[in-house]
Amino acid sequence: MLARIHRLTLGQLRKQVESVTPAQFMNWLFRWQHVAPSSQLLGERGLLEGLRQLQGYESPANSWERQILARRIANYDPKDLDQLCLTGAIGWGRLSPHPATLELPTDGKRRVVPSSVAPITFFARDESEWMIPRRENDGAEDSTLSPGAGAVLQFLRQRGASFFSDIVRGTGKLKSEVETALWELVAAGLLTADGFDNLRALIDPKRRAGQGSGRSSRPRHSTGRWSLLYSGEDTDRNVALEAICWMLLRRYGIVFREVLTRESILPKWREVLITLRRLEDRGEIRGGRFISGFLGEQFALPVAVDSLRAMRKQQPTGEIITVSAADPLNLVGILVPGDRVASNSGRPVSFRDGVALLPEERPTIIPISAAR
Repeated sequence: MLARIHRLTLGQLRKQVESVTPAQFMNWLFRWQHVAPSSQLLGERGLLEGLRQLQGYESPANSWERQILARRIANYDPKDLDQLCLTGAIGWGRLSPHPATLELPTDGKRRVVPSSVAPITFFARDESEWMIPRRENDGAEDSTLSPGAGAVLQFLRQRGASFFSDIVRGTGKLKSEVETALWELVAAGLLTADGFDNLRALIDPKRRAGQGSGRSSRPRHSTGRWSLLYSGEDTDRNVALEAICWMLLRRYGIVFREVLTRESILPKWREVLITLRRLEDRGEIRGGRFISGFLGEQFALPVAVDSLRAMRKQQPTGEIITVSAADPLNLVGILVPGDRVASNSGRPVSFRDGVALLPEERPTIIPISAAR
């Protein structure tokens, strides 16, 4: 009897939902993710809040600061990110497996090639239950590495977290060889570091070349240790799945299959769906038809439902918002009509009241990469 009453209550709550159009939802997302000018975050505390919302989303390494964080944090200061990383609040790394590690060993096997567009993500260390370690290393990853990267990886496995100078001395390699090896291991999803400046030092070609003089000169190598990304500890899958669902709900407010199209490190949708249903049964989230035009079940945070309901009453303002193709809000061709834009294309994507603009409709918009 109690179970029947519970089902009837959930059914009644779902009937109370008033759906919005995809364009209205897209326009609402700009404020939910603090991209709209009136909703941007401030300072180190705001940056931490933004990273908690974005954690788990992989984007090209060279796009994070200029194209994603700077759009959400007013007067973004890279020192705030360094501080959050060095104090242990935030970590970073590649969580998706590199394509080369998924291939069967052959004589002509692919190698892991370092690239500034290698996808990485951030994670809040006190909320990292969603990080499900990849399969146990059976040698496939090691076989795709160069000899130099293999030597550095073996050193870190034996010695643990180490500074750059210790790695150079311990491996007997040249500094330039260790730099290349570290970048290769980051691209393979095997290493992380104490600070984000460690990654900047590898991405920036001018910095690696030691260019600059006086105040414009920057240290070629950064402070902070390099370490293995995963510790090898076992993870409770049910706990991890619930943490993944909460992570997605905080990012999008409303979760359904299509909105997760650009997510690269998720388990199968069926597992996510079962977990979301369990959260709804416990009364922690809402289920219903929140966004029109999409099949399948949809789930939302209660606060997101209230916020979206309030937004339905607002009139269009004609405001144009531009994001990078690498941004998680690049949902053209997924939520709203238009041609999909690859995340590593470096192109901007523009919206007017949540509707994607064609390239010829935005001639005066400055690309994000040129705006700084």
